[in-house]
Amino acid sequence: MASSKGDGEDLSTYRSKKEKNDDSDDDDTTSSGSKRVDASADEPLSSMAAKLATAASVSERGDCDVEDDGAVEKIRKYLAEKLSLFVPDAVDKPPQPKILDELSVDGIVNYIKDGKAKNIITLTGAGISTSAGIPDFRSPSTGLYANLQKYDLPYPQAIFELEFFKRNPEPFYTLARSLFPGAFKPTYSHYFIRMLQKKNLLMRHYTQNIDTLERVAGMEDDIIVEAHGTFHTAHCLSCHKEYTLEWLEEKLKLDDVPSCNECIGIVKPDIVFFGESLPEKFHTCAQVDFKKCDLLIIMGTSLEVQPFASLIDRVNDKCPRLLINREKAGNSDRLVWLLGMQSGLHFDSEDNYRDVFWAGDCDDGCLLLADKLGWGEELRNTVKEEHERIEKEIKMKKEEDLLKTRKGRVSKNENEATGSSKK
Repeated sequence: MASSKGDGEDLSTYRSKKEKNDDSDDDDTTSSGSKRVDASADEPLSSMAAKLATAASVSERGDCDVEDDGAVEKIRKYLAEKLSLFVPDAVDKPPQPKILDELSVDGIVNYIKDGKAKNIITLTGAGISTSAGIPDFRSPSTGLYANLQKYDLPYPQAIFELEFFKRNPEPFYTLARSLFPGAFKPTYSHYFIRMLQKKNLLMRHYTQNIDTLERVAGMEDDIIVEAHGTFHTAHCLSCHKEYTLEWLEEKLKLDDVPSCNECIGIVKPDIVFFGESLPEKFHTCAQVDFKKCDLLIIMGTSLEVQPFASLIDRVNDKCPRLLINREKAGNSDRLVWLLGMQSGLHFDSEDNYRDVFWAGDCDDGCLLLADKLGWGEELRNTVKEEHERIEKEIKMKKEEDLLKTRKGRVSKNENEATGSSKK
């Protein structure tokens, strides 16, 4: 007899179909009744990417349901497949290698003591020069810009734009006089890095700073990569003639805008202005150095400015990474992680096996490292002796400048007197 539930279907066939439909409905909904995200092959990639971004945002806030995990994983795998990325399943993930004894400064210290760190790279930012009294010159909030109001700048950062500088270099040089190298002494952080060099442990030092304090501390030129340029040299914008730091300093003492001795073109320090390319040395060294790096020490940088910030991802996955900073920086990107790619520092990840964060001032962090390595007394003595030497040099230079000024005045008075007598 035909069932009343269908057109000619018997009862067993009807029940079979209904159970199948019920199972399908259950698969498409969560326990809360919301519709699951389906990583269908027919769905546009842009739509899937938007869902993934939402999932990453929700996951970071911590307000997603457990039931959403399956959907996020589906989306992650789908996008990885479309983008030709390899995304291993959790069960396929190999055990993390044992790189450090522990994820702490002590772990880093033991790693160095065991002779595993022979090609150290340091990455530094403004934080290592703070205790020297050098402000963040690019930030309008530092107060350095107060005496530039008379120039009626369209906006403060305009003085670091090349086209504006070509038209009106005076505002930049007004600011530069208060930042010019010579009045500042290197910090404990600078001398700690120099110690790494002296002990043949440092392969390269990359810095975002333009203050030349690494050079003042006695670091070798080939070790230093000044990613954002330097005051150490300058060039004519017209004929490209090179000038030294000493030449530039003499010009600035005269309150002049430095001009080329050859063609009278404007001379600009070799610091990187907005819109300019980074020095060639940055690119050539980075291509080679980070493949060999066996310990990366990052200090005093927010790791927000590219391409410098991306350097942390160029070391191999067995290289420990230590950040010494007042706050965490360079954290891994949740969206990139969902795509199955490694990026950033993984301090708070359960999969972290090599990243260490020490919170505090760079000098304190370097002193702590030095003490634990047995170098503390050497570092303190070095800083004391070097600062005394630099203070003597600064004093002698001031006396020489004063003597030159007096001689100049005498010569001027004599010329005036000679001119009067001729009349």
